[in-house]
Amino acid sequence: MKSFWSRIAIALLFITVTFSAKAEFGQWCVADSKIPDYVTQAALDWACQQGGADCSKIQPNQPCFLPNTLKDHAFVVFNSYYQLYKHMGADCYFRSAAILTQRDPSHDSCHFEYIK
Repeated sequence: MKSFWSRIAIALLFITVTFSAKAEFGQWCVADSKIPDYVTQAALDWACQQGGADCSKIQPNQPCFLPNTLKDHAFVVFNSYYQLYKHMGADCYFRSAAILTQRDPSHDSCHFEYIK
């Protein structure tokens, strides 16, 4: 009888882990590394100043400040904007400075939001 319940517990654990992993699949909006810096900078400035993106995570001593590069900061900001506004019709374009990815760009203490 003990063996039966152990098998049930393992099966339930497997199902839970499988569904949890599937829930992580999504789309994140990130900077296109092929785009010139001046285009990325203009899009980043717009997103932080007028677009309503949360740019607090890229400030010094915050979780996404490092690495302190334009492209890394744009990854965070573009995704913030996209996740906040995608359900209202926003896209991940930023005048060609951004692209969608299905790979979660989170790293170290920098967590990239994904809103279903």
